[in-house]
Amino acid sequence: MKYSIIIPVYNRPQEVAELLASLSKQTCRDFDVHVVEDGSTVTCQTVCDHFANRLDIHYWLKENGGPGAARNHGAERAAGDYFIVLDSDVVLPPGYLAAITAELEEAPCDAFGGPDRAHPDFTPVQKAISYSMTSFFTTGGIRGGKQKLDKFYPRSFNMGVSRELWQRLGGFRVMRFGEDIDFSYRICEAGARCRLFPDAWVWHKRRTDFGKFFRQVRNSGVARINLQLLHPGSMKLVHKLPALFTIGCVGLVVLFCMGLFLFFFGPDHMNRAFGFALCELTLLPFLLFSLLIFLDSSIRNRSLWVGLLSIPASFIQLTGYGAGFLSAFWKRLVLKQKDEGFDGNEKLYK
Repeated sequence: MKYSIIIPVYNRPQEVAELLASLSKQTCRDFDVHVVEDGSTVTCQTVCDHFANRLDIHYWLKENGGPGAARNHGAERAAGDYFIVLDSDVVLPPGYLAAITAELEEAPCDAFGGPDRAHPDFTPVQKAISYSMTSFFTTGGIRGGKQKLDKFYPRSFNMGVSRELWQRLGGFRVMRFGEDIDFSYRICEAGARCRLFPDAWVWHKRRTDFGKFFRQVRNSGVARINLQLLHPGSMKLVHKLPALFTIGCVGLVVLFCMGLFLFFFGPDHMNRAFGFALCELTLLPFLLFSLLIFLDSSIRNRSLWVGLLSIPASFIQLTGYGAGFLSAFWKRLVLKQKDEGFDGNEKLYK
């Protein structure tokens, strides 16, 4: 068997149903599916049973241990030459596996990954969040775009690894955040051949509201510091930019407040004029960045509303990541505090 699809899941039966439906429509049929229920209280066993006559599907139930441990659980029971890891919140186009096969036949490799897109049926907020996670102006294009500020590393929402390499590396480490990036770093450090398959893309639903999205990207910022400790030298400029952006935003807000104070409470006309000018100058970077995001997202999504929503989504993506990065930097590198989740001692799904 060529492919084993491994899907960790926690309390998301509806998402699993959509993913399995898309797997049942694949033009390439040389695969089996391993759904690993990671201690869910709302299971998807009935959903999996529903697809038993359409897919070679295996359902595994285990205690909660996090997505990395769940993926390892599935891989230990899989029979494919390649393990393809998918998040439960993705949906595949019918030619997904055929695109992977074409890439492997043209140039074999040990590991690979594909980009993600927003489905036309996604909500405007989901499309805005998808934009903020894939735009060159927010993430540097490191999630599979053609323009990148860093080399490509596959992510667990759409990642393929040969059986031999998975077994050699021992699968995923148990980490609270960032276990997929850690695995990608270990793949590259092992000298394996790793490539982006641009045509093997998925629809990725991501978070459905800005509050959940902020928590997600903040956790990613925390993970970046832990990854630097595991892989010294792995932190690049693109990883520091959100922290610099966040510091810049805070500084501009402070200056804006100073300008307001001078404008309303300045002792004379000159001080009030200076306060007004200071307010204008500090607002200008926000306005220019917002205009850039609005125009680019509106064109890409063909929607002014999505373009407008992409402005708060982009600020949340950058400042959320930056806040997590700065918090973890202070705690882990300055105060030398221990991160229990980093050492695998906490439940990973929250």
